[in-house]
Amino acid sequence: MAPVLLPITLTAVGGAGIINFWLAVRTGLIRRQTGVELGDGGNLPLIRRMRAHANFVEYAPFVLMLIALIEVSIGSPVWLWAVSSVFLIARIAHALGMDGMPTGREAGTFVTFAVLLGLSVYAVALPFTGGVGRQVTETVIRVR
Repeated sequence: MAPVLLPITLTAVGGAGIINFWLAVRTGLIRRQTGVELGDGGNLPLIRRMRAHANFVEYAPFVLMLIALIEVSIGSPVWLWAVSSVFLIARIAHALGMDGMPTGREAGTFVTFAVLLGLSVYAVALPFTGGVGRQVTETVIRVR
């Protein structure tokens, strides 16, 4: 049996892992600078970085699961590549916005919500539109 490769999911999860690592390092740098090992110590920059990291962890799993399940169901359409890319860029913008980048937080939040809602509605509708169960040839690569 050949493995099913999900190029969009693999790319998005890999990108999300890199962003998660970056967010953790940023939080750790503030902890080191301030000497706050546990909690936030009331330090506003640390609180902002912790919230940016936590916010990423709160939303990314749902979006990544939706991307994976949609890709398994319908293949690897260009629009799913675009949505995945926009989501990852939005999460970077959100984190930078938490550090003061103008409109970064707002834009990142808006795009994250739009992606989450759009993918969720699509996923709920997909079983009723005949999209699930079709043979997916774009994502299956036979390895011998």
